[in-house]
Amino acid sequence: MTDKRSLSIRGHRTSISLEDAFWTELRAIAARRHSSLAALIAEIDAERPPGTNLSSAIRLRVLADALARAGDGA
Repeated sequence: MTDKRSLSIRGHRTSISLEDAFWTELRAIAARRHSSLAALIAEIDAERPPGTNLSSAIRLRVLADALARAGDGA
């Protein structure tokens, strides 16, 4: 199921649609980093290449995190 959420990133409101599994993992990444979800999304937003959709950039970050943890034996 896809869930759409609204939040502020650097003072601008935006809506993000992600599947529930991605929201769950994104929250887990933020928790492991002792960061807020909004701060993590703002970081992803700032680092994404021009023209890249924010939802896609988030999915790629979640995938990269999962692959990195799998490589570490976690």
